[in-house]
Amino acid sequence: MTKRAADIAVAAPPSKPAAASLPHAAATAQLDVAALRRQFPILAKPVHGKPLVYLDNAATTQKPQSVIDAESDYYQSHNANIHRGVYSLSQDATALHERARTTVRRFIHAAEDREIIFTRSATESINLVAASFGSQVLRKGDQILITGMEHHSNIVPWQLIAQRTGAILRAVPFSDSGQLDLDQYEKLLTDNTRIVALVHLSNSLGTINPVKSMIELAHRQGATVLIDGAQWIAHGPTDVRDLDADFYAFSGHKMYGPTGIGVLYGKAKLLDAMPPYQGGGDMISSVTIEETTYNDLPYKFEAGTPNIAGAIGLAAAIDFINSIGLPRLAAHEKQLFDYATSRLAAVPNLRIIGTAPGRAAVISFLLGDIHPHDIGTILDGQGIAVRTGHHCCQPVMDRLGISATARASLGAYNTKDDIDALVAGLDSVIRMFAA
Repeated sequence: MTKRAADIAVAAPPSKPAAASLPHAAATAQLDVAALRRQFPILAKPVHGKPLVYLDNAATTQKPQSVIDAESDYYQSHNANIHRGVYSLSQDATALHERARTTVRRFIHAAEDREIIFTRSATESINLVAASFGSQVLRKGDQILITGMEHHSNIVPWQLIAQRTGAILRAVPFSDSGQLDLDQYEKLLTDNTRIVALVHLSNSLGTINPVKSMIELAHRQGATVLIDGAQWIAHGPTDVRDLDADFYAFSGHKMYGPTGIGVLYGKAKLLDAMPPYQGGGDMISSVTIEETTYNDLPYKFEAGTPNIAGAIGLAAAIDFINSIGLPRLAAHEKQLFDYATSRLAAVPNLRIIGTAPGRAAVISFLLGDIHPHDIGTILDGQGIAVRTGHHCCQPVMDRLGISATARASLGAYNTKDDIDALVAGLDSVIRMFAA
């Protein structure tokens, strides 16, 4: 990074204020969902001649026009590679990219911009920690502790590093309702536990885990904790310093931002001590044939040309969330979740999977003996998008003795009309299979 480019990055203008700075009345006012929906062009798109009812937000959220415009504007007016050019276009692109980093840092209340690493996804963020930090601290017989409700992306990276180092991977069990056994969690934490990796909000069960207290317990044993926040990040406030998370991973596309952009937050002292995850351009300070010295944080972990447009789009998504206010968004989703749970409970032979108290945003269910894929296909014919399958959580399905579920997951633009359409669609599924 040239000195001029570094100066431009530091001098980038501040992002919009975080939701926490909004007046209390604005943060708690009723959400105007009709006006909000008009910001999402895809919601006007008919599917099979029917209005789109999009209920797959846990897989990916739709994008508001402001995010689409931010990416388009970058390519139309600012496109250049960053950190390398002395010309104006490159300096402008650098400033936009580094401003996005500041926006992310403020959103999750990290201490420094250098603690924000841009990745491709939450998956890559977790792989980065497993490969870099894991290879550094794990030895044969050490323990990695996860939970039984993790997404595959918070299981497989730990399996890989366990195989390489001889570490042992163990999982905290959960109840039939989808609640972690915290007594077992405490028992499984030992002096040999080096890494704990926990999901904040389960994408298959809707369970919100008590990650703050779990982090505290892990730290008492000297363990380092990574939180998979991919599902949580758009549904409630995240303060990584209040949580005292060592690492926190999330993706842009689940928070109304672009695909192909993710974030790894890490405490600076940990990131400083970790070896690079990938080698290439921009992550170096100097290179000779014999040896390489590495760049400072965060660039040490950002090899090659980054997803510049994605980072800018992510910042626009955060501005969008902040314009609503997370308290107002959470209140809307809670009302909708309660309504959906009540309506679905009245559908004959429908069984909700995951009934832990304090759930959010996600409702997985079975409908008699009808296969979830059949449910999803029939609903699609009515313009209703739900997810079916194991949701990249095969250990959850194995634990509950099922192969798949149908899943409706909620977002800012969903309405009670969407839930009514889902219930009417399920009635059609029942009638079709009864015929």
